[in-house]
Amino acid sequence: MNNTKYFVDSWKRSLVKTISYRLMIIFLDFSVVFLFTHKYEIAIGFVIISNLYTTGGYYIHERIWDKIKFGKIRKNRKNK
Repeated sequence: MNNTKYFVDSWKRSLVKTISYRLMIIFLDFSVVFLFTHKYEIAIGFVIISNLYTTGGYYIHERIWDKIKFGKIRKNRKNK
């Protein structure tokens, strides 16, 4: 009998992961665009537009991956 238990991320965990990832990407996006253009307005505009649609995409991606059991196994305590 297989006693393997699978974990599932809550929507709150996915949301917090989405926000923390977005903050990191906002910083990186702004830095790269500003490095190339030397213009704050362009860098801020890019960050706003690109992060609106990619945040939704990342959250949907997280929720889809939450349904996949690949890599989510934990052994029972007696199997340690």
